[in-house]
Amino acid sequence: MPSVSSGVSLPIEERARILDALNNEQVRGCTKCRLHVQRKNTVFGEGALDASLMFIGEGPGETEDETGRPFVGRAGQLLTKMIAAMGLRRDQVYIANVVKCRPPGNRTPAPDEVGTCTPYLVQQILTIRPKVIVTLGLPATQYILSSTRPMRELRGNWHEWHGIKVMPTYHPSYVLRSYTPQVRGAVWSDLQKVMHELGLTSSAQQFSR
Repeated sequence: MPSVSSGVSLPIEERARILDALNNEQVRGCTKCRLHVQRKNTVFGEGALDASLMFIGEGPGETEDETGRPFVGRAGQLLTKMIAAMGLRRDQVYIANVVKCRPPGNRTPAPDEVGTCTPYLVQQILTIRPKVIVTLGLPATQYILSSTRPMRELRGNWHEWHGIKVMPTYHPSYVLRSYTPQVRGAVWSDLQKVMHELGLTSSAQQFSR
């Protein structure tokens, strides 16, 4: 594995070369775990290669499997609104998932699937080297933090992954299922902490469905 500081001084062209090679030579043809059997497309990730902010979710859903792009279904549309409320555009952040193939029925990835697939995610993080990672939902949070604690104990507090600050928050799909002022307020509070850390300003009061 490359050193955790490997992305710090890499020019954009080199980052693009590394990630293109990872996607084209390893991820797209990957058959290392059972998730490849039913997939239509692998979902590598997308966004700015010099992003200060990276969002990491659990895995692709049906729309993502169809398109090969992360977070483009209903949950992805809400994530886009969350990013906009922070005063950013999708193309200014980087978005990826713990696993690159859709788990059947959108189930939680199994531990062996996560263990097989996450070296790709680690390479993405080390290449982009964001200042802040926002983990979306429990599976992504538990993987990045190597924790088994519940989401209610992890979200809203700063953590660290190899020198990169990590803010866990609820997954947009959970927000859509539990669309209450309390849940939206909790997520917005988390995002505001990220904005403060990155020096971002926004006139938004919150995000909406």
